[in-house]
Amino acid sequence: MNKSGLLGHAALSLPLAMSMMPIYMISPKFYGDVLGLELAALGAVLFATRLLDAVQDPWLGRVVDGLQGRKNAWAWLMFVAAFALAIGFVLLFTPPAWSHAGLLVWLAGALVLVYGAHSVLSVCYLTWGARLTDDLAGRARVTAWREAFGLVGVVTASVLPAVWVAQHGARVGYQWFAWLFAALLLIFLGCTLRWSPAPQAAPKQSLQHWREALAPPEVRRVLWFYLFNAISVAVPATLVLFFIADVVQSPEQAGLFLGLYFLAGMLALPLWVMLADRIGKAPAWLIGSGLAAVSLLCAYWVGAGDVFFYGLVCVVAGAGLGADVALPPALLADAIPPTHRQSTGLYFGIWVLLGKLALALAAGLALPALQWFDYQPGRTDSVLALSLLYTLLPLFFKLMAMGVLFSSTFKCFFTRARARKES
Repeated sequence: MNKSGLLGHAALSLPLAMSMMPIYMISPKFYGDVLGLELAALGAVLFATRLLDAVQDPWLGRVVDGLQGRKNAWAWLMFVAAFALAIGFVLLFTPPAWSHAGLLVWLAGALVLVYGAHSVLSVCYLTWGARLTDDLAGRARVTAWREAFGLVGVVTASVLPAVWVAQHGARVGYQWFAWLFAALLLIFLGCTLRWSPAPQAAPKQSLQHWREALAPPEVRRVLWFYLFNAISVAVPATLVLFFIADVVQSPEQAGLFLGLYFLAGMLALPLWVMLADRIGKAPAWLIGSGLAAVSLLCAYWVGAGDVFFYGLVCVVAGAGLGADVALPPALLADAIPPTHRQSTGLYFGIWVLLGKLALALAAGLALPALQWFDYQPGRTDSVLALSLLYTLLPLFFKLMAMGVLFSSTFKCFFTRARARKES
């Protein structure tokens, strides 16, 4: 596949990723700190809406698989989903001046619309990418280009809202960003639909039930690995703005820290792809996770005013992030049996479900746990629980993911994958 095709396919990833941080990281801080909602109630709403969103993804994957034979069906589905996502995103960051109960209802409604539209768009997009090539190295490159554009979007979402919020306040800053996102989403979707290569045709057979999709042991292990790894990423993502504000005590530097994190991930991403070509995707991911584990341990020792130290932690963690975003989707694409290629949408529906489940668990457990330990945003005398949850809890799940990925049975799969590549 030539570079123009890779660019065309990767374009949509920029606005899709640009929405992720505001949805999953900024909105809890915005509704909890700026609008004053209680953390327990906020965590309950986030958990319920994310759980509701997660259960629909395998069904959406079947819908995507069913439409693949109809001309322009995927394009129209993606356009409708993008339009709904743009509307929901604007609503999420333009809440009315209602009571706390009313704001919880508004938040739940906006999130249901945003999550549903984002799921449809993501499942279509990931399925399309997995069907661009059956070459093992080619899949890693498709994923790397897509995630590189995604990291550009995340860096934009890290820096630009912080600048606008500092200049104009939280409400105005986030509203401006929401309208910018809506415009970019529709523009970049048009670029992908116009210039991305068409997905390859799959055998005309499909799985009748999700249990068939999970029958191969390689697939099950990839999914378990992804779930544990996604939780390890989701917990600090949910808590990072609280950590910056009350542990580092430098909320005005939030954009800088997040920018360093995602910029390091973007710069390191091609290095992980090259390393994966040389030693394999799983060993390359292990090295990246080692960097992530080191950064989490170092973050535990961050204290008030440690701006430079925490900046280094963000750079190291971001370097490890490159492996997390580039390699796991390619691992799943490798694990899908050739006879199941017609049902790629179902697989990525399950994949997206697990990512949403991880985010739901992170919000539904971490935020109420903070309140149970009597942590309150803005109080610097109750941050021990925040530091523990931000560092040690994700480290535990990262180690779980490593254990699943490198179990003896799973090693055999990667040996076979490398053998197919060499042949």
